[in-house]
Amino acid sequence: MKNSADVAIIGAGPIGIELAVACQQAGIDFLHLEGSQIGYTISWFAPGTRFFSSNDRIGIAGVPLVTSWQEKASREDYLAYLRAVVGQYKLDIHTYHPVVDFARAADGFTLTTDGLKGRHAWRARRVVLATGGTARPRMLNIPGENLPQVSHYFQDPHSYFGQRLLVVGGGNSAVEALLRCHRAGARVSLSYRGADLDARAIKYWLYPEVRGLLREGAIAGYFNSTIKEIRPGAATLINAAGELVNVDADFVLLLTGYEADMSLCRMAGVELRQPGNVPVFNPRTMETNVPGVYVAGTAIAGTQSHYRIFLENCHVHVKEIVAALRGDAPPAVAAPSFEQPET
Repeated sequence: MKNSADVAIIGAGPIGIELAVACQQAGIDFLHLEGSQIGYTISWFAPGTRFFSSNDRIGIAGVPLVTSWQEKASREDYLAYLRAVVGQYKLDIHTYHPVVDFARAADGFTLTTDGLKGRHAWRARRVVLATGGTARPRMLNIPGENLPQVSHYFQDPHSYFGQRLLVVGGGNSAVEALLRCHRAGARVSLSYRGADLDARAIKYWLYPEVRGLLREGAIAGYFNSTIKEIRPGAATLINAAGELVNVDADFVLLLTGYEADMSLCRMAGVELRQPGNVPVFNPRTMETNVPGVYVAGTAIAGTQSHYRIFLENCHVHVKEIVAALRGDAPPAVAAPSFEQPET
């Protein structure tokens, strides 16, 4: 097994895979490490979830993304597409090799992985971190958050058939879960800290339906509320007036956002700015403040409180990084830098 290369790519989401293809085509010697399976973040989308972006915007490596009825790609479509791209280019991705140590060496960096396939050491002169921006759920740290009927991931609407379900959150993920579980026969309630849902944050084909169901009372909406406690069969909210509101709930979905795992940036010494642990990088090369360490994909934004960096506007990172690795002049269009807005 090859354990050293000029470049190590860490992360095999869409941008990591696209970068691997570009490095292969440019003749760059690289190795590729992934802590789980390719496209891991996408794999925990609920079955049948469709992308907001059109297929041409989320296609990678020049390979067309085609769906059977010309509709937007589903979770299943896209995972199959990623497998096809990896197979087409015969990429050698070391999956289930999470990096647990990242250290400077005399001629570059030493990476240590420790996972299902044991402990391994790798060496690379340069490293690209394409680790994504949604590695783990944002915990609320409230009583009952770890009960078995509580989840931060929406998976299968069938699980909630005939059950009382409280969905917490007001973004696209929460609204999609709300609607799909309602259609599957759940009795659904919504708790959201905002005064109303923001149409800009919700897929345009979902917004009218959820507004109609809330207006009709088919879905109970608790706006300007935060969740205080979860118990078997119920949850307690606090409304804008500071009053406690009890909501019957057999299950609770806490869809309140996700955090980026910036631990490898910290290990490497990359400067992270607040809020959000946003890495410092040169938008013409994607190189961080640590020479030889680059960042790509949604990882450039750290933990986003308002999503502005998506797969579809990260493709430019691949061109910037390949040019930098080859020592070529950067492309005419620079990658946008990112400043996390204050919350």
